[in-house]
Amino acid sequence: MYITDLRAISPQATFDAGGLQDHPTSHSGNKYNAQEPDYAGLIAPILLRRMGKSIRMGIGAGLPLIQNQRNIDAIIIGSSEGGLEDCIKFLNQIVLYKEGTLTPTNFVQSTPNALAGSLALMSRNTCYNITHVHKGNAFENALIDAMLLFEEGKADTILAGNVEEISDYNFNIETLAGQFKVEDSTSENLLESGTPGTVCGEGASMFILKDKADDYLARIVDVAQISYPTEEEILGLIMDTLKKNNLRPEDIDTLILGKSGDSHTDVWYTAVNRKLFQEQSIFTFKDLVGEYPTSIAFATYLAACLISGRNIGWKLILPPKPIKHILIYNHYKGVQHGLILMSI
Repeated sequence: MYITDLRAISPQATFDAGGLQDHPTSHSGNKYNAQEPDYAGLIAPILLRRMGKSIRMGIGAGLPLIQNQRNIDAIIIGSSEGGLEDCIKFLNQIVLYKEGTLTPTNFVQSTPNALAGSLALMSRNTCYNITHVHKGNAFENALIDAMLLFEEGKADTILAGNVEEISDYNFNIETLAGQFKVEDSTSENLLESGTPGTVCGEGASMFILKDKADDYLARIVDVAQISYPTEEEILGLIMDTLKKNNLRPEDIDTLILGKSGDSHTDVWYTAVNRKLFQEQSIFTFKDLVGEYPTSIAFATYLAACLISGRNIGWKLILPPKPIKHILIYNHYKGVQHGLILMSI
């Protein structure tokens, strides 16, 4: 399937840049907050005032793409937690008001499928609408769902994407569990920190996918996923995915890895790099946008920018030859692993 248009709201200034700026934003601490655009002219003020952050980001990235298309046959979103902050606010209201008169806004926006529903309502789209909430594999499942719709002939054009926000409640829980770093770090030294934990990120990346297209930015060739694998199973999944598409490891020009600076889980990427891809150019993205369950969606955005020749920032070193095939490998907490194979 083909990516014909894309938008992203992230901790980088990606919304208006059409890629990454020449000098990506530097972050410090263990929270990389999204740089939200001015929503004026896109979202009515009366609606914007009541929107939670995840809904704002998702609509901000997705609605312009829908408006540029005549027909959208499906809206497919991958989101691990959706508007969790609104969910916590609603639960607190239940206690505070003793199950009395509650604000409906927080309840409506608290579910992960609120974004897909909001996009459908605002664009008056009554077609296939679904949200995948499979934690670290939510975006991969959204892409697989889109592929199946294309194969079954049930869609020609699909909006697919992700959204995640930093929830204070979840951030505190994950920090206590050792998910995020407690020492000072910056985006420049994150990947070389050599300490446990990573940094928390957020964002929304949206794509217009078509079954057939003559003019497109990049092509998504295949998607694969696995949970609780061994190292041998990961290497086997990569080789099987390449073989299925008549490729060998040496045919991959560029590898995009989800390295996060966590000394406990980055060993997966080291093994794949050492055993299968020693000569490829390697790109990372979590030092730009942080870690979150569906961060592989931003890696897909980055890969599409690379393939289409868009600006990708000064921190990344361009390969010595034109890019034909990119393999994205990411995992979430070392448990859920995903692969996305992309090409020109």
